[in-house]
Amino acid sequence: MCDPAREKVLFSVKIRMIMNTGNILQACTVARSFLVWRRPMELTLIVEALLIASTEPLSADELARLIRARVAEAEDVYQRESDDGDEPAPVPEWMTALGTVGSAEVLAAIHELNETYQGSGRCFSLMERGKGWKFYTAAVFGDFVRQLFPGRKPERLSGPAMETLAIVAYRQPITKAAIEAVRGVSCDGMLQKLLDRDLVRIGGRADLPGRPLLYETTELFYEHFGIRSIDDLPNAAELRKVKLPEPASETVQVSEQLPLATVTNTEEASAPQETSTPNPL
Repeated sequence: MCDPAREKVLFSVKIRMIMNTGNILQACTVARSFLVWRRPMELTLIVEALLIASTEPLSADELARLIRARVAEAEDVYQRESDDGDEPAPVPEWMTALGTVGSAEVLAAIHELNETYQGSGRCFSLMERGKGWKFYTAAVFGDFVRQLFPGRKPERLSGPAMETLAIVAYRQPITKAAIEAVRGVSCDGMLQKLLDRDLVRIGGRADLPGRPLLYETTELFYEHFGIRSIDDLPNAAELRKVKLPEPASETVQVSEQLPLATVTNTEEASAPQETSTPNPL
């Protein structure tokens, strides 16, 4: 249990000793650190700070781990300085309480933040994607945000490309022969287009004769369509159980699978479709 009065006395003595050396700047720094250290920090603000500072999405579990790690670090510093004979300021009670923070508390804090953003009419909110939580600007501001990227145009996919992507999404990992058995036509050109746009990737090889390539969706796919996992797709559980036509043969030579860029497909004449998603902040 920390004694605030005792802490103030210790810091006053420390500041006075520093000022006697003529180092006013250091004295101000110590005084400021004392005020910041003692001021309770709300969990919502800590979560917000972590998500703003991170360049990558963070899951609720990872946010909770980072918070607990900071508490453990503060306690280790206090113990080390005490063992060295110093008289460090005890870890504040508000920080000690954060030592047991879990993902449930973090999710509650994120929900509170989003309510605050919505209530104050902010142009952004926190949204969860495949890798975790991240700030996104509202779609209504998309035309303005797009001016930051003048070289990029809205992504458009043709009908055949969307059909191919849907088959991969619902039945991944899947071979090219299995995709073609469903569509009834060659899909080399469609797969190459999806690979080029980083919506589909090669996830390995099937344990079949010829070891054909397996295709699956990417993290960009989840972000682009605003979902966290395949389970978020419409009727995912039902459609993944539907029996698909059996491909004539899964034996495919590697030379027939890559490169795909040289293959053309007349289906590209179909009318394009456009998809939109909130813009990352």
